[in-house]
Formats: sequence, C-alpha cells, structure tokens
Amino acid sequence: MNFTQCKRILAKAYSGANGKKIAIEYNGKQYMLKFPPSGKNKPTDLSYTNSCFSEHIGSTIFNMLGIDAQKTMLGTYFVGNKEKIVCACEDFTADGSILYDFCSIKNTIIDSEHEGAGTELDDLLETIEKQQFVNPETLLDHFWNVFIVDALLGNFDRHNGNWGFLYQPANDSTRIAPVFDCGSCLLPQADEKVMVKVLQNVDELNARIYRFPTSAIHYNGKKINYYDFLTLMNDENCGNALERMIKRIDLNEINAFIDQEEYLSPIQKEFYKYYISARYEKILKNAFKKSK
Repeated sequence: MNFTQCKRILAKAYSGANGKKIAIEYNGKQYMLKFPPSGKNKPTDLSYTNSCFSEHIGSTIFNMLGIDAQKTMLGTYFVGNKEKIVCACEDFTADGSILYDFCSIKNTIIDSEHEGAGTELDDLLETIEKQQFVNPETLLDHFWNVFIVDALLGNFDRHNGNWGFLYQPANDSTRIAPVFDCGSCLLPQADEKVMVKVLQNVDELNARIYRFPTSAIHYNGKKINYYDFLTLMNDENCGNALERMIKRIDLNEINAFIDQEEYLSPIQKEFYKYYISARYEKILKNAFKKSK
C-alpha cells in the first residue's frame, strides 16, 4: 500500500520521540502513520531503524495472543523522491476517546510519595491496586500479560507513557487502552549484518537473550532482566500470566504471519522467527518448567 496520496488530517498530531508521525485517512478510517527514526549516530549501519517493522510485528502478535492491541499494517510513503516503509496504526482515539497514559494515572494517587514517571515495580503495583479508573484485578492481569509478551518480544521501552486507559466522554466510561508503541521490540537497531551474526553464532544470540534487552521496569533499583526475573519467579500474579500466555503462544502461527509480510527481506524473516522462538524456549518455556 502506498499512503502518499492519502488525505492528511492536519488537526491531529501525535507525541512521542520514536520517529515522525502524521495523521491520515485511509479507507474511511483515521490512521497514525509512523515513519522510521533515523539510525544516525546509533550503533548500526542502517540509515534508519527497523522500528516500523517492530511496531507491526509486535502489535500483531499481541492481538494473536488475545491482548487487545492497535491494528497495524505496513506500506510506503514518498517524502520528496525518497520512498520510506511506514507503519500505519489505526487511531483508537478517532471515536472521541481520550487516552490517559499510566504516568497520568500514577499522578492521581495522592497518598503516594512517588511521581508518575517512576517505574519501580512495587510502585507500579501499588498504583494498579489504588487507581479507580478500571477494575484493579483486571488491570493487574493485563499488566502481567503485557509483561510476558514484552519478554517474548524483547521490548526495552514499556514505560509509563506508552500504556494506559481510554476515557469515552460520550458515556462516561473508561477501559484499558489497546497495546501500542511496540517499536522497541525485536532489536529495532539490528541491521542485516547483526541479524546474520545472531543467526550464525549462538553466543551472539544468547547475549541478546540473557543479558539484553532489559525491561524498562525497575526492581530493587535495577532494570528487570527478563530471564533472571522470570526464572527466579517470586510474584504469583506474574506466574499466572506466564501460564496464561504459554498456552496461547503458537509459534507456527507467528511464523506464518511473518512469512507473508512482503516488506521483510528473507534474512529479516528468518531472524525474527529465530529470535522469537529462542526467547520463547530459553526464557518463557524455561521459566514455566522451573515453576512447576
């Protein structure tokens, strides 16, 4: 799909630091069109990062696993005479809903000493319990479900500003917002040279499984290492989410989805399938076995 000639919605703008974004209308619906951030001054040979691919693959896998996420598709857009691969994200606020991120929700907990941007796990769990926007138990399950899938996808940037709630003024209702901003999954700064190294060298793979990427959430003052945290499992609710998600993950279904994406090169397809499978086996499945 070429989105270049789509009508731009000039009265709509989007925040966030991960690449340029514009609002367009496509097939009667409003979309946020995400452009790939520049790879300049980053440790990669890419002229831009793969975050648009990460966004689409990550969001689609969340939906596959029964976690409501933004609907996305890949396409192209010409900027001058340069063709860019972009990710179109259906705008879930187009119906008049207002997005309140978790950072804002944390700031409503007036009997807490912690600020909205803080990502210490105990503080997040306290906010989930005390907030009055949605059912706390439902939100707690959602939080851990997302954490498990982020572990599968290697998301290093699920901070308080990129998840939250949707408020609908028309009927004064609030619900958990669809998962969005998955551009930091699946090693978005890895060019094809890095992908080939990971595919051919198990040490290169294991470094990206056991050492990094880490979660944006902190535990005892340090960013959570997904492997260590899940293997040492000391949170019952997290363990329950792991069991729920393990039952839903179908690697054959995920692989078939990746294979049909025409914008991905053969190396990218092989890498994404290999990397997701490795994280499933070495982190999620291994932690699940240890918990039994």
